[in-house]
Amino acid sequence: MSSTTSLPVLSLVETRVLGVLAEKQRTVPDSYPLTLNSLVSGCNQKTSRNPVLELTESQVQAAIDSLRGYSLVAETSGGRAFRYEHNVDRVLRIPSQSVILLTVLMLRGPQTAGELRIACDRMHNFADISSVEGFLNELAERPAGALVVKLARLPGARESRWAHLLSGAPAEEVAGPAGASSDAAYTASDVSLGEVAALKANVARLEAEVASLKALLGRVCTELGISEAG
Repeated sequence: MSSTTSLPVLSLVETRVLGVLAEKQRTVPDSYPLTLNSLVSGCNQKTSRNPVLELTESQVQAAIDSLRGYSLVAETSGGRAFRYEHNVDRVLRIPSQSVILLTVLMLRGPQTAGELRIACDRMHNFADISSVEGFLNELAERPAGALVVKLARLPGARESRWAHLLSGAPAEEVAGPAGASSDAAYTASDVSLGEVAALKANVARLEAEVASLKALLGRVCTELGISEAG
């Protein structure tokens, strides 16, 4: 995929997988590229993740396969298990500092420049908030297509938050009730998003279990010579 090719609209699971690969490349380099097991664990972390997800191996594998089709993820064989690495910088043709900012936005949701500087600290030490804003503005004005957008400032908020555009335009930010803080408004939005994602993951798991049980029941009925309806 060249920098002039339209980017695909990635799902929440795909951005989570991509974000985890980019994060772990810098925070645990000795374990990178990641095995499927490590990748699932990183996707389901309870800290530094918004929303918190409960993804299965099959869901993460499906996202990997999709991202490989876009050349955003590559598979390497080494040792006893396949390992995976990201190609974000090469595909999007952006500097490592920009990849790190996108990584945090993919993993934690909308952030202010100040929040991004703190959250990025383990991966890159930005000199100041102006440096963060400089890279964000470059991503927003990227000739091949914007990768981030500055959200409208919520009532009472001192700074605007930034969001990534890898999953398309973010949903309209809605302020909370009069007198409610901007943090409360974001928390309500983020919790509902996390609940929806978790419910979807649980439904997929339950459907797979039901299908497995039906197949088992069919085999038992056949062996006993009785019909399933009976």
